Amino acid sequence: EEIMAHSSNVSSVVLGKGSGRMLATGGDDCRVNIWSVSKPNCIMSLTGHTTPIESLQVNPNEKLIVAGSRSGSIRVWDLEAAKVLRTLPGHKANICSLHFHPFGSFVASGSLDTNIKLWDVRRKGCIFTFKGHTEAVRCLRFSPDGKWVASAADDHTVKLWDLTAGKLMFEFTGHTGPVNVVEFHPNEYLLASGSSDRTVRFWDLEKFQVVSCIEEEATPVRCVLFNPDGCCLYSGFQDSLRVYGWEPERCFDVVLVNWGKVADLSISNNQLIGVSFAQSTVSSFVVDLSRVPKSDSIPHGLMRDDQPLVPPTPTGSSLRRIYDRPSTSCSKPQSRVKHNSESERHSPSSEDDRDEKESKAEIQNQEDYKEIFQPKNAICRTPPRNEPFPAPPEDEPGTAKEAVKPSQAADVQTSLPKQELVRTLLFLLELLSQFLLQPDPVQRPPIASSTSLTRTEPSVIPAARNEPIGLKASDFLP
Repeated sequence: EEIMAHSSNVSSVVLGKGSGRMLATGGDDCRVNIWSVSKPNCIMSLTGHTTPIESLQVNPNEKLIVAGSRSGSIRVWDLEAAKVLRTLPGHKANICSLHFHPFGSFVASGSLDTNIKLWDVRRKGCIFTFKGHTEAVRCLRFSPDGKWVASAADDHTVKLWDLTAGKLMFEFTGHTGPVNVVEFHPNEYLLASGSSDRTVRFWDLEKFQVVSCIEEEATPVRCVLFNPDGCCLYSGFQDSLRVYGWEPERCFDVVLVNWGKVADLSISNNQLIGVSFAQSTVSSFVVDLSRVPKSDSIPHGLMRDDQPLVPPTPTGSSLRRIYDRPSTSCSKPQSRVKHNSESERHSPSSEDDRDEKESKAEIQNQEDYKEIFQPKNAICRTPPRNEPFPAPPEDEPGTAKEAVKPSQAADVQTSLPKQELVRTLLFLLELLSQFLLQPDPVQRPPIASSTSLTRTEPSVIPAARNEPIGLKASDFLP
């Protein structure tokens, strides 16, 4: 499907990774437009930047979007509230790459000025700056556990940075051209990088060495994406989508897609969605992954005729470490991290207020806006997942094995407490019947005695008397 996205040339396109149906485009008209992948009408238009948009990124839950401009300014919008949230000045040149932290309210930005900055969106400030690249930083990615950030640059290198220590961990060299994209494996200590030298390289993040390299492709690598279960890597080229394995290096399948400048990939409901742009138009493509082999396939073009076909080694080897994901949000940086000065961390309030007043969000399609960003039922925010929804806390283990439909959710939630109440009442009645059939002389209450019911009112007892009066054992014993 093709849409006319802007009145001038499109400069940046990104897909929402949560639902797979949200699309954001940035153009030379200094606007950021929000779309639904399957619909031709613009949902919302975000204004405020005074120079063309160079980079876009949507946070994991699709509530925030960040846009970087050619002047080096960064703006963050709240999509649900339809307003600008933060303005983050600091870079001195084009913003080439952006990425949201997987847990906390942090954003990493890479620029043509060769610097990488980590921002705290809540406090409007830069936490610290990474310096080391010698040319433009084209891609940034946080690790799944949120402890590292990987950067790819035009200087032919991939660098791995430790956020806790605030320093460079390792520099990967081997590409002979600008590195366009990097992507972390969803589970293992593995990193993939794609370059203009037409190669895809896989790096071991525990041993800090190359695992494999896939070479001799026809066009530069524009984007890469791991399958959610980590079984393979999807790589987008100008004329095709290729499916790779890395131990050993294999090409499981080649899907011919004439999408040109493919800019981003996303997976939803076992479908791969790709978006590309040319001049003022944006095109979207859908690939059915159920028809694409991801393993145990005859390799294409990577094995010589004199080599026997050996089944590929299963990916996800237990010998490689996996990420430890924290159960809470990202913790604050340790004291040993060298922070920027207060003057660099916070921009002047007057400048911030002026920029935020000039920025605005124009909702152009109210119906689609409410459907995506303000749904009535939270369960409809994202498409159904393959795995069943978790059972309610009061449920016994194994009682709910099927996903609950939204229309049935209310019935399940009201019926479960009633069942628990009935079981509790039956238990109490059983205890009461046992108590009445086998009374205990010590615990038997006085009201159960017929004598106590016919007893006359006791006389007034002086307050100074220390001994009880008028109490008979026969009144309490059967």
